[in-house]
Amino acid sequence: MGKKYEVGEELTGKVTGIQPYGAFVALDEETQGLVHISEITYGYVRDINDYLAVGDEVKVKVLEVDHGAGKISLSIRVLQEEPNNNHKTNRPRKSLQDRVKEHDSEGFNSLKDKLKDWIDRSGY
Repeated sequence: MGKKYEVGEELTGKVTGIQPYGAFVALDEETQGLVHISEITYGYVRDINDYLAVGDEVKVKVLEVDHGAGKISLSIRVLQEEPNNNHKTNRPRKSLQDRVKEHDSEGFNSLKDKLKDWIDRSGY
């Protein structure tokens, strides 16, 4: 490891390699860190290649430094604005029982209507 990096530092680096589990980012001539797939962006990332390519310059934040092992954990996601999920929180939540009652009234009525028809068809 070249320079000593500290947790919390925000840096610019260059993507040097992509694996299914994350992207390697060069921080200087001697030092690389890993951006785990979960730290690429908010939400689910199926394929890192949809977000990054070798040679891209990216802004990263140092999450963890293991000087003994020479490993640096990085994040791109923490430097992004968190998506707004207001559509979920603004709706009043119905209880499970209320939702069951809504659907049961429709479902059981349609069965009751069909039951007479089924009995008539069966010949009983």
